[in-house]
Amino acid sequence: MQMQKNVLNLNIGLLGHVDSGKTSLAKALSEVASTASFDKNPQSQQRGITLDLGFSALQLDLPEKLKCSDHNWNRLQYTFVDCPGHASLIRTIIGGAQIIDIMILVIDVSKGIQTQTAECLVIGELTCSKIIVALNKIDTLEEEKRFAVVGKMRKGISKVLEKTIFAGAPVIEISANAKLNLDKLIEALKDISCIPERDVKAPFLFAVDHCFAIRGQGTVCTGTVLQGQINVNDDVEISKLKIIKKVKSIQMFKQNQSVAQQGDRIGISITQFDPKQLERGLLCKPGYVMNVYAAVIRLTRIKYYNRLIRNKAKFHISCGHETALATVTLFKGTQCGFDEKLQYEYLEEYGHDSVIESTQAVFALLEFEQQIQVAPNALLLGSKLDTDIQTNQCRLAFFGRLELCSTDKDYISTFLPRLKIYKEKSKIGTIQRVVNEFELIATGLFKKDGNNRQDFLGFRIRLSTGEWGVIEDTFGASSKVKLRFMKPLAKETLDRLQQKNKLGPQEPVQVELKFKKFFSKKCITSNKVIQ
Repeated sequence: MQMQKNVLNLNIGLLGHVDSGKTSLAKALSEVASTASFDKNPQSQQRGITLDLGFSALQLDLPEKLKCSDHNWNRLQYTFVDCPGHASLIRTIIGGAQIIDIMILVIDVSKGIQTQTAECLVIGELTCSKIIVALNKIDTLEEEKRFAVVGKMRKGISKVLEKTIFAGAPVIEISANAKLNLDKLIEALKDISCIPERDVKAPFLFAVDHCFAIRGQGTVCTGTVLQGQINVNDDVEISKLKIIKKVKSIQMFKQNQSVAQQGDRIGISITQFDPKQLERGLLCKPGYVMNVYAAVIRLTRIKYYNRLIRNKAKFHISCGHETALATVTLFKGTQCGFDEKLQYEYLEEYGHDSVIESTQAVFALLEFEQQIQVAPNALLLGSKLDTDIQTNQCRLAFFGRLELCSTDKDYISTFLPRLKIYKEKSKIGTIQRVVNEFELIATGLFKKDGNNRQDFLGFRIRLSTGEWGVIEDTFGASSKVKLRFMKPLAKETLDRLQQKNKLGPQEPVQVELKFKKFFSKKCITSNKVIQ
């Protein structure tokens, strides 16, 4: 018999530095364990650390403040997402954090905020709006010193939180192993729990974190519904493989369900599929998720990243459970979001001291070394994961939502020309001779063998004496060009050009040409250069 859904599910991420006690806390809080929980992986047991995401759950009576006439919930379920803490597993942490509603940041009370603690705090700011800090292992402190140590640590953590979106978040001292103050932690969770925004009408999207076969049931994909809802007998697409399968059954912690919606932690059984083909990935409404080769995002720099974001640098780009290397091209434009009709100025580098006007925004073109699965409006996170973890530097550099993308492997020819990204350029030449008071001959603006001088006809130029004119014509294969001025040149300028100044020879009069050169040679414009 299938049960109709009457449980409000909230996903609680347990994040923190390695060996802060996250798995012990998950075990102490949970009543129900999934097949992937509490470090059941043999490698995890051998190494003594969490290597993969773990899932377990606790059900409670639904608090009065969460009762709603629009729903028939009578139980509240906390699904705990136990994330690894080791620096080398940051990809898994990022994937886990993108499915949570509330974060519990677990901190070893004797060590305080460590490198990965800070990184988890950054990830939390991007993926959820509520946090509880669990000061763990208070049982390891001497009882007579416990109050003072905890008080000092609480004060320091609160100061750190004031600089984030989590200012004023509760800090609860606990011991997962000794089961001290776990009731206070649960009460704090209930206090900040609220009915989450769930878009059940959006196209179905499901993050798969484990895939395995069960005899008699077919292949089971376990994971979290990111948006929309799914019913038994619906068709779903395994987006990476572009294979469509039918949903045979749905379970939530071993309880059959006929329907599941955004936020639910479930297992989906599909038929006639080899689980070895999919370790992690996405199930979705057929055709919804794209395999992307290049993308444009509106880039927000992470304030804790202390290095420059340079053009043509390679960054690890994470989207859900996937991470791929990409080359970054920076450019800036208006705050109104990306528009293919507009022109954007190339940006060489972006650092804390970069001058970006209040009316401007920074964008990034990401060119992936291998295709990556991306849903519309997906969050993409850029990191330098090859940074030495011993340097204690934040590796998370920037983030942004998908604005535009290409699913074409030949995106260089089909996609890049659509992006009107230009560089500000200038050329300097000198005046060779005077034709008359309206015409001058200039040299040095172009190379002798330059074949693109015709592209600059009609472009405005400026003399070092201040007059404005245009490039009117070229001279055969030479580098010379004719300049024309709408007003007669000043007598002082003509005297200087003709060396009639009584003070003797002066510096040559220079001519400057400023223009825009497009980043892509195949940019969709009439010319490769414009003013």
